[in-house]
Amino acid sequence: MKEYVICLFVTLFHQFQLQNILGFKRVTKYSGFLKLRKILSIKNLMHIILLGSPGCGKGTQAQNLIRDYDLVQLSTGDMLRTAIDSGSAFGKQAKTTMNSGGLVSDEIVIGIVREQITQADCTKGYLLDGFPRNLSQAKKLDEMLAAQNAQVDNVIELRVNDKEVVTRIAGRRFHLASGRSYHIEFNPPKIEGKDDKTGEALAKRDDDNEETVQSRLITYH
Repeated sequence: MKEYVICLFVTLFHQFQLQNILGFKRVTKYSGFLKLRKILSIKNLMHIILLGSPGCGKGTQAQNLIRDYDLVQLSTGDMLRTAIDSGSAFGKQAKTTMNSGGLVSDEIVIGIVREQITQADCTKGYLLDGFPRNLSQAKKLDEMLAAQNAQVDNVIELRVNDKEVVTRIAGRRFHLASGRSYHIEFNPPKIEGKDDKTGEALAKRDDDNEETVQSRLITYH
């Protein structure tokens, strides 16, 4: 594995995880995303891990990174929702857990990730959004990459105050057909409850409510 791993506001737990479980030799902290991107720009990026609590902005920052470095985004949440929409066995199991605010089992998540990273579009590099979440998943990821003679190049963790996270998630709205997203406070549609381009109704995810978000945050921490 490479000597340098870049972590944004990394916790002591994740420092232990990265140094002792995945074998990273040096963990470096940086205080802002602009500084982080400046440092990343001199690296030969292939495999990035982006970590953070629900609603911390992983999706937004992931879009910046995949655009700037021509990577494929592998979002745990998106992959799980696709499985749920397809009605697969894994999807049915995941739906019950996600709606109650829990974390989907390692077995399900690891299986989905394993399938994705072997796809042809991932050969130029990819960004793992929200994976691994624990030591078990981290070990499995290391094993999967080693089997491909590959390694993790950089790890980034974003941290946001829990109160802010609840506000962000509870106010999210989506246009289901296109995936366009809005926020009732920070990025409202031109017409309340309607998609800007089609005028179709916006939807709120079943798990985007304060009670479920609080439960997810407790589980994450």
